[in-house]
Amino acid sequence: MRVLFMCTANSCRSILSEALFNHLAPAGFKAVSAGSFPKGQVLPRSLSTLEQAGISTAGLSSKGNDAFEHCPPDIVITVCDKAAGESCPVYFGPALKAHWGLEDPSDVIGDEATVNEAFIATLKHIERRCQAFFALPFASLNPLALKRALDHIGTL
Repeated sequence: MRVLFMCTANSCRSILSEALFNHLAPAGFKAVSAGSFPKGQVLPRSLSTLEQAGISTAGLSSKGNDAFEHCPPDIVITVCDKAAGESCPVYFGPALKAHWGLEDPSDVIGDEATVNEAFIATLKHIERRCQAFFALPFASLNPLALKRALDHIGTL
C-alpha cells in the first residue's frame, strides 16, 4: 500500500510523516510526500529532528504531487492544520483521502529548546497516528470503513 502525505510546502510536516511512516512500516507499506507549493528543499530542522530520533533522512526531498502522476498512491493524507486557516492541497487522483491536521512546528517562535520541543512533539503526534494506522485490520475493511478509520486517526 502506497501512502502520500501532502502539505503546502513539503518541507516539514509531510516530510516528517513520510520518514516516520517508512521507519515504522511493515513490509508492503511505503510512504511518499509532496506539496501543493513545494519549497524545493526540506527544512534543516526537520532533518535534524529525524536524525536525532534515529530515523533515516535518505532520499527525502521537497516535491510537487506531479512527481507521482505515473505511480499514484492508494491513500492521500493531508497534514496541514485547518485550525490555523491553512489551505490544504488537493490531490485529484482516485486515491482514498483523509486529513490528519498538524500544527506547523516551523511556525513556533522561541528559544532553541522551545522550537526543538515543538518538532519533537509533532514527531510524537505523527508516531501515534502511524501506529494506529498500522494496527488497522486492512484485510477486513471495505473502502468506506477504511475512510472512516483514517478520519478517526486524524482526530488522535
